[in-house]
Amino acid sequence: MTPVLSTPRSSFLLRGGWILAALSLTLLGCAETGDKATIDKPVFSPVAFTDLHGWNADEHAKALKALLKSCPPLERRGVPGYGTAATWQVICRGAREVSKNRPGGAQQFFEKHFIPAAISGRNGPTGLITGYYEPELRGARQRTARFNVPLHVRPPDLVTASLGHFRDDLKGKKIAGRVVQGRLVPYPDRGKIERGALKNRKLELVWVDSAADAFFLHIQGSGRIKLRDGVIMRVGYAGTNGHAYTAIGRELIARGEIPREKMSMQAIRGWLEVNPADGAELMRTNRSYVFFRELTGDGPLGAQGVKLTPKRSLAIDRRLLPLGLPVWLDTTEPDGTPFRRLMIAQDTGGAIRGAVRGDVFWGPGTKAADHAGKMQSPGRYWILVPRALRPAS
Repeated sequence: MTPVLSTPRSSFLLRGGWILAALSLTLLGCAETGDKATIDKPVFSPVAFTDLHGWNADEHAKALKALLKSCPPLERRGVPGYGTAATWQVICRGAREVSKNRPGGAQQFFEKHFIPAAISGRNGPTGLITGYYEPELRGARQRTARFNVPLHVRPPDLVTASLGHFRDDLKGKKIAGRVVQGRLVPYPDRGKIERGALKNRKLELVWVDSAADAFFLHIQGSGRIKLRDGVIMRVGYAGTNGHAYTAIGRELIARGEIPREKMSMQAIRGWLEVNPADGAELMRTNRSYVFFRELTGDGPLGAQGVKLTPKRSLAIDRRLLPLGLPVWLDTTEPDGTPFRRLMIAQDTGGAIRGAVRGDVFWGPGTKAADHAGKMQSPGRYWILVPRALRPAS
């Protein structure tokens, strides 16, 4: 997942005894890194837990474990508009008590502390749900004839500025670039970086043996590198050059190379293998370029900075929804099997854009890659808002 933008600023307006959300935007890039289209602001509608199809059949204890991973940042900072640090300290204290002493009480915990709200966007309540995974690449610390594709660390001259510090109407928006002769200018795009814009600056973190694998790692945002001595090195997202993300799958459809109904990550990979020269040009149409850092300890980490849980961590559009909230997801797996479960919003990504747009983390390995690559399902979701925000009746 190409994860990590800034936490959206959001505020709740109390009307008719319920909560409506007014969410601001996040913009990444120099001038504008993000979408040119109008932001798809979400509309919230309160519902009951009985309205969530499959709610009683879910394994809520698994979602509780995922939520506990999000508790440290929630308890430190809270979620602007969705509860103060004190609010989340109460919630997380209850979560720990249930996990330790009443593991069978997870469903009751969520029903006690949260109220579900359905989300709709400009196209209604249904949106696109995809999947991602933790890829494993082959690599080396030093460049060789085989390992000649670099993953870069974040350059020290990459500057990210929050425009809200300069004008109130730009709160939540960002630009990224570098300072040249006192002026902020766009950072080199993917094509320029691949042609040597960062050469001789000692920014190479590790070298891998496949440009296509590196490209998909940029999309996933984190992964594992198996070094020549068998050691596993974990890498995670450290920033982006600020240019807008372009989906090369959409470009292949537009060029007539792959029919829309057959589009998948596997189909894209197959096309790149058959067309290596054209593939290099195609990948450069995505001007966004991701920088990495080496991770220590367990992983992979999502945009919230916590370890992701397979089939319980969800990537969302962080411009519109905050990280850390529980999300009830109703969609289908690639084979049509219903996928209804409580997720935790713990990640984001450059391709995740829209009020109803989610990306399910499937975990590591080939099976996870197969699920993630084929998942292109319509779906709906509901956020769980802390009950403490609801005014007394």
